[in-house]
Amino acid sequence: MSDTPLRVLFCIGINQNFFDLPEGGVAAGDVWTAFVALMDGIKGLPGVDFIGDIDDDSHMVGPSDGWPWTCYLLCDVDTQETVKQACGFLRSTPVGDSPWKLWKYAKIEARIGRALTPREYRG
Repeated sequence: MSDTPLRVLFCIGINQNFFDLPEGGVAAGDVWTAFVALMDGIKGLPGVDFIGDIDDDSHMVGPSDGWPWTCYLLCDVDTQETVKQACGFLRSTPVGDSPWKLWKYAKIEARIGRALTPREYRG
């Protein structure tokens, strides 16, 4: 991890395809299993320091294609390339025995910034 890591908020939304399940031999549990693999994959990437997560499925009901998102992961990440690799897990994570990957059922967006550090005010 570099001296000043990127503070990254991974914003994840579940789309309508999830709510249309079961379909094509895929059940909601298959998507959940793939989703856990996604989160474990992001947390396990070299250069990722997992800080915390928020799941808002009690107050955000239905598909989310933008703010507010269904859930969030907050991490410190070493490079933008690692952030790109984390987002790419949606393209490669299989869902059950189907030919589909997780991105059929979910969307991810990464917001990149820096940690908010209090500074001395000189007015």
